[in-house]
Amino acid sequence: MGIDAKLVNELRQRTGAGIMDCKRALEQTEGDLDKAIAFLREKGMASASKKAGRVAAEGLVEAYIHMGGRIGVLVEVNCETDFVARSEDFKNFCREVAMQIAAANPKYLSKEDVPADELEQERQIYRKQALESGKPEKIVDKIAEGKLNKYFQEVC
Repeated sequence: MGIDAKLVNELRQRTGAGIMDCKRALEQTEGDLDKAIAFLREKGMASASKKAGRVAAEGLVEAYIHMGGRIGVLVEVNCETDFVARSEDFKNFCREVAMQIAAANPKYLSKEDVPADELEQERQIYRKQALESGKPEKIVDKIAEGKLNKYFQEVC
């Protein structure tokens, strides 16, 4: 079956996959766009696992200073090739990541960076709140853990 270039282009626009991958997906699915998208997603999962061990040695360091100079972010984003690192899309992506980090204003980089005493203090506060609101003792710890996860989202 001959695959129309417009169909290949539409699939490419919708998925971001390469031209040849889109063409192969459409050939495999006999020109069905929805099935081709599903095919590419399945194939993407398989190819992603192959790429997991690769080293991303190229990249970009982006600096963002918010107006007024009170907030600054320095972020390193890595990729596999220098070709990608020099592309405008990648540069824009790095800038957006830096801006999002500045907007989020995280206190810590990860859960592991939160000091144990601060973590225990927050846990005790959440337990006390749950008990005072009349929650049964057996679910207080679960409530506290749920609130701790939300706390991590706010500070990390």
